[in-house]
Amino acid sequence: MKIFNQVNLFWKIFIGVILVAAIATVAILSIRFLSSPEDAWLCKNGQWVKHGSPSASEPTTGCGSSQNPVPTDEVIVTRPEANQTINSPLTVEGQARGNWFFEASFPIELVDDQGKILGQSFVQAQSDPSHEGGVNWMTTDFVPFKGELNYQVATTTTGKLVLKNDNPSGLAENDKKIEIPVLISPSQVMTVKVFFGKYGTDSSMLACEKVYPVERIVAKTDAIGRAALEQLLAGPTEQEKAQGFYTSINSGVKINKLTITDGVAKVDFNETMEEGMGGSCRVSAIRAQTTQTLKQFSTVKDVIISVNGRVEDVLQP
Repeated sequence: MKIFNQVNLFWKIFIGVILVAAIATVAILSIRFLSSPEDAWLCKNGQWVKHGSPSASEPTTGCGSSQNPVPTDEVIVTRPEANQTINSPLTVEGQARGNWFFEASFPIELVDDQGKILGQSFVQAQSDPSHEGGVNWMTTDFVPFKGELNYQVATTTTGKLVLKNDNPSGLAENDKKIEIPVLISPSQVMTVKVFFGKYGTDSSMLACEKVYPVERIVAKTDAIGRAALEQLLAGPTEQEKAQGFYTSINSGVKINKLTITDGVAKVDFNETMEEGMGGSCRVSAIRAQTTQTLKQFSTVKDVIISVNGRVEDVLQP
C-alpha cells in the first residue's frame, strides 16, 4: 500500500510539472504573437512600410536614418497637411521651437519616392509683435515660420516634404528632421536668366563687371525675381562650369528679403554674402551678377543691395 501511494504521488507531481510547463509555453507564444506588428507601420531600409492594415496614417518622423527622431512637441506643420496634393510653388507654414532656427531660418526640401531631391529652400521665422526687432527665434518657445519651395516634375508622384533643423555645429548627433508624406502634382514652368562670369571672354580691366546669361527653367511663380535670384545663388551647373561659367558669390548665401516697388528692387542677403570679401574686382562682379539677374525683368530699373539691413558699407573692397 505504501509503495502504491508513493507511485501515485510521483505521477501527480509529474503531471503537475507537465501542466505548468504547457501553460508557460502557451503564455510565451501568446505574448509573442499578440505583440507582433500585424497591423502597423514598420521601418525597413529607411522607409515606412505598411504591414497589414494599420488604422494610423504613415508616421511623419524619420525612419532608420542617422538623424534623431523629432518629438512631436518640437515642430507643428500646418501647411501642407500629411498626404495632401501639393503644387509648385509650395507654401510651407507651421511652428517650431526656437532651437530649430539659426539666423531665423532652417532648411526644407522636397524628395520623391526614390529619394531624389526635387527642390530645396528655407523657411523664415515670422514677426513677433511682442518682441523688439520683430523676429524672436532665440527662444525655447514655439516660433511661427513660413517659406516657399519651387520644384519641377513632369508627372504626378508621391514624395515627402522634409524639414531639417539648422545645425551650425555640423555634428550628426545634433541633426533632426520631420517628414510629411505628400502627393506631388506636375508643375508649370517658366524660363529665367541668371548671370555669371565667364573665363576667356574678355581680358580687359572691365571684365570684372562683364557677366553673361544662362537660362534656367523654374516652376511658375508670381515671385519670379526671387526664383531667379535663388538660381543665381545656386551657382553654375557642372555643364555650365565646363563651358567656362563661374560665380563670384559665396556658397550658402541666403535671401532675407526681396521687394520691388516703383521700379526699385531691394534685396537683403545674410552675412555670408560678405564673408572673405576682398578686392574691387570681385565686389564689382557680385554687384553685376545680382543687378543684371534682377534687371532682366521690366519692372526693375534699379537695384539696391543690403546685408542684414545694412546698405551703405555693403560689398566694399
